[in-house]
Amino acid sequence: MNLKTGYPYPLIKSGLPFDYPKLEKDIHTDVLVLGGGISGALAAHYIIKEGVGCTVVDARTIGLGSTAASTSLLQYEIDTPLSKLVTLVGYRNAVTAYQLCGKAIEKLGRLAQTIGLDDFRFKKSLYYGVNKKDTAFLREEYELRKKHGFDIRFLGENTVKKQFGFSAPAALLSGLAADTNAYLFTHLLHQYNLPKGLAVYDRTPIDSIRHLSKEVLLTTHHGFRIKARKLVYATGYEIARYIHKPIVSLKTTFATICEPLTSPPPYWKDDTLIWSTGDPYLYMRSTPDHRIAVGGKDVVTINKTSVTKMLASKTRLLKKDFHSLFPNIPFIPEFSWAGVFGSTKDGLPFIGPYKGLPNSYFALGFGGNGITFSQVAGEIVAALIKGRRGRNASLFSFERS
Repeated sequence: MNLKTGYPYPLIKSGLPFDYPKLEKDIHTDVLVLGGGISGALAAHYIIKEGVGCTVVDARTIGLGSTAASTSLLQYEIDTPLSKLVTLVGYRNAVTAYQLCGKAIEKLGRLAQTIGLDDFRFKKSLYYGVNKKDTAFLREEYELRKKHGFDIRFLGENTVKKQFGFSAPAALLSGLAADTNAYLFTHLLHQYNLPKGLAVYDRTPIDSIRHLSKEVLLTTHHGFRIKARKLVYATGYEIARYIHKPIVSLKTTFATICEPLTSPPPYWKDDTLIWSTGDPYLYMRSTPDHRIAVGGKDVVTINKTSVTKMLASKTRLLKKDFHSLFPNIPFIPEFSWAGVFGSTKDGLPFIGPYKGLPNSYFALGFGGNGITFSQVAGEIVAALIKGRRGRNASLFSFERS
């Protein structure tokens, strides 16, 4: 599956910072993590932290799947609003899911510092309404989040205009958010864990997987065999190959980033992350090198040729949307790209075991905040592998659907 199209800026900016070998021998490992992007890197990190031997294998060069296409906005808000999520999974579960994502941002910030990643910045997040009818929804969402201790403010139309300079009927200002570089985060996580015993192989496609009663046997495309006590699937949106029921709907989102601006951020109040209530929603952030990234204009996932043809027109529309909010900020697109993302019925990820595939676990962080979900997944899966009951694992289990 083609998970990206165009020239993702994180890849242009960071290039190929580290090299990893192909697997060219038979190996045994306690745990094999299938997928070396941000989800696999976080899963491997927590497994290594538990003192368990771990190997990562990826069919591509590390990070060149969905991870390279990520715009890396980190928010505790799930694509499904809290006020709607309570009707889908229950009040307590919905609140817990939001709280876990909030804690994940804080943990990711500490982890970035530990591994020496400079490109991580805590920020605020503005969620603005696009229509008058969104005001009542935003008010309800505000009351529910405030009740459960989230750092949240409700902004009326005049306040949005005064503080941010554009017109919106209402908005929510969250005090906890961040942005980062998921691609570089992934590489530095692997580099941090290699001296601790992690093995990482890329450009190593897997042709067959056999789940046995006490182990999992895998065969690579070139005929090498891997024997693992446990297998962790962290393959993201390519999971349909292994799960024989529909769990995720795939879409393609588009992003563009402008040429460097002459003045440093903030270009709007507090350098806040901004996203809308639209469907699909518009989202934007600044970068440390004085650029602005804008994304949205999602479509149901289609073939790469069609997405490539759309890229220029989607870039123009994203530029137009940006200038509808900030007409006085120069925005000359320099790099544009498209990436696949997935959404589930309730907006939550799938984490943990799957019936019919013994000795395996899944770490699937779907949605617009897949990075925070991947952090949650890493901790849960590592605990399950060590034989502990994964706290909150039932909330994200396959049995819930």
